[in-house]
Formats: sequence, structure tokens, C-alpha cells
Amino acid sequence: QVQLVESGGGLVQAGGSLRLSCAASTSIFRIYAMGWHRQAPGKMREMVAMILHGGIITNYADSVKGRFTISRDDAKNTVYLQMNNLKPADTAIYYCEMIDADYWGQGTKVTVSS
Repeated sequence: QVQLVESGGGLVQAGGSLRLSCAASTSIFRIYAMGWHRQAPGKMREMVAMILHGGIITNYADSVKGRFTISRDDAKNTVYLQMNNLKPADTAIYYCEMIDADYWGQGTKVTVSS
């Protein structure tokens, strides 16, 4: 059973930054694309960023382009989400996913105050 453990969430003021981490319990991490999703209260879960195996190809939701950066360190079995210029609309629980393997983390809460 693969475990994904997110960390790095918290409370930040608008305009601030946070860096989320998601550590996988297995080295098969390196062959999978990884994604970050978020779910705000009363809203559907949405993908905000993804990164293919190899770490070269990334994709972002329009709402976070230019502010969020996804990266991965295969030596550490970890994927990151650097979030800059945060807005109150970014408030949500953030989840990482091992894409196509259907493994999810437990989520980390991000709250952005205005």
C-alpha cells in the first residue's frame, strides 16, 4: 500500500507564500505523474497542477498559472507545490495524487486571509 503524506499547509496573509510537500512511501513514485488538487468548502475538487515523470512537463490550472510551481525530487520521492502571491480564493484543502495509480494523500489545509 502506497502512502502519500502532505505537509506545509497553514494560515497566511494574502500575497504571502507557502510550500507544500507530498512524500511518497515508495520509489515507484518516480514512474508516475503526480498532481496537486484542492477542494474549497462547498466546491468540487479541482486539479491545480501536475508534473509528468521525469519532471520536465508540467501543467497548471489557469487560476494558478504564474503563481504556483510544481516540482519533484525523485531521490526523495517527494513532489512540491510552491505557492506565491496567495489569494483568499486559494483557501482549500490541498491533496496530492499519484496519477493513474489512484493513490491520494490525506490533505493539508491552506487558509489565506485578506
